[in-house]
Amino acid sequence: MGQNMQRNALVLFLQFCVLIIFLTHVNGETSPFDHHFHDQMRKMQAFKSSIIRRELASSPSPSPSPSYYSSPAPSPQGVDVHAPRVFEATSFGADPSGKSDSTAALEKAIAAAFFQGPKERFLMDGITNLGGAQIHLQGGIYKISQPLRLPAGGAGNLMISGGTLLASDDFPTDGYLIDLSPPSSAVASSASYNYEYTTLKDLMLDCNFRGGGISVINSLRTSIDNCYITHFNTNGILVQQGHETYIRNSFLGQHITAGADPGERNFSGTAINLMGNDNAVTDVVIFSAAIGIMISGQGNTISGVHCYNKATGFGGTGIYLKLPNLTQTRILNCYLDYTGIVAEDPNQLTITNSFFLGDAYIVLKSINGVAKGITIVDNMFSGSDKGIDIVQLEQSNGRFKNIDQVVVDRNSVQGMNIRTTIAKESVQGNGTSWTVDFGPILLFPDLINHVQYSLSVNGTSFPSYALRNISGNKVVIESDVAISGRAFVAVNQAVTI
Repeated sequence: MGQNMQRNALVLFLQFCVLIIFLTHVNGETSPFDHHFHDQMRKMQAFKSSIIRRELASSPSPSPSPSYYSSPAPSPQGVDVHAPRVFEATSFGADPSGKSDSTAALEKAIAAAFFQGPKERFLMDGITNLGGAQIHLQGGIYKISQPLRLPAGGAGNLMISGGTLLASDDFPTDGYLIDLSPPSSAVASSASYNYEYTTLKDLMLDCNFRGGGISVINSLRTSIDNCYITHFNTNGILVQQGHETYIRNSFLGQHITAGADPGERNFSGTAINLMGNDNAVTDVVIFSAAIGIMISGQGNTISGVHCYNKATGFGGTGIYLKLPNLTQTRILNCYLDYTGIVAEDPNQLTITNSFFLGDAYIVLKSINGVAKGITIVDNMFSGSDKGIDIVQLEQSNGRFKNIDQVVVDRNSVQGMNIRTTIAKESVQGNGTSWTVDFGPILLFPDLINHVQYSLSVNGTSFPSYALRNISGNKVVIESDVAISGRAFVAVNQAVTI
């Protein structure tokens, strides 16, 4: 602080001297140094500048504001670890018009993202942190003839974004445009996962009916965000092994359509195939495929998904859970549009707050006869009065035998048949027997494991009455004397048997 005050005082004194000299010259007063006016002015300015330079040189310089595009001097190893980590496709020779093959150029861009810059291990053991390197497609369309693979396993913190990939006419029909699995030539990694924290964002993938869109194999914390994947003939997205692939805000369809497509009967392929655990699909639209989402892994969450792929009437399925006795899936706030849900031997399955339109329904399919921990509540079903049940049992492989904690209740139904595991009914009668038939409404045939009943009697008599039979989902109550009264019955199929 003292040095700053001294410097400021000296600068003010010099400025005052310059002002006196200037006024003397302007007023025309005779001065012994008047003819040296300009020379003295230059000397005073030079002296002032030299003082300021010395002061600045003796003071610590503040750090400049960081710039994303700054280019500090290279490190002693010859790698500029602070340089921008954005690798633009065209800088490596890729053709953004989509006319020529850009496979080799894009592979070079990906390799540069992998092998240039820091290699610090801040991720899972054996996973190299690439520092958030980005391969940017710059809004271009790039034709590729081979799957784009990362050049090595055991790396993470990488993004590919901002453009379109188009499969060429000779693209392998079993390949994926982006394949997150190490190539066979890659050096083996010590990591337990192939990749971690890879982001695929703002992409359109046109498979040209030559294969699939994205394959994620044994990877951790992968994000697929705002992608449009079309013209696949296998899977739009395949997730196999690994954990926590999040697919969100995306659109998938084998054929580009907005419904009522004349070729809908011929839709094939699967939009999203989850063969791993702990994944999430949120806010996704699937507009054409034979199967919208296939799930054969545990602990997956499907939320806010709109499926209007191949209609059930044409043999399509919106969401298919193909993991007998190990479902553990939550389907929340989804829209099944003329296409339904199939669950094989469901165990710990929740379907709630979803909308089923156009006679779409839920099928519980027996493989080994298991139906446990199922909650189907608070959904809306809208049909066309064709007598279709909202929940159906497929028991061609054998009846359900292990039934426990199944709740189907509180669903809003119009134009379809209600099916439930919890029901209430009353019947008026005059005699000694009252029968309530729950067969048309209860989900499981010939299964009532809890009954509550009462008898309201007209008149002053006080008969004895008892539950006599519950076979065939019919509840029979009998009294010891003939009376006029109403029987009230509540039944439940949801408790342990």
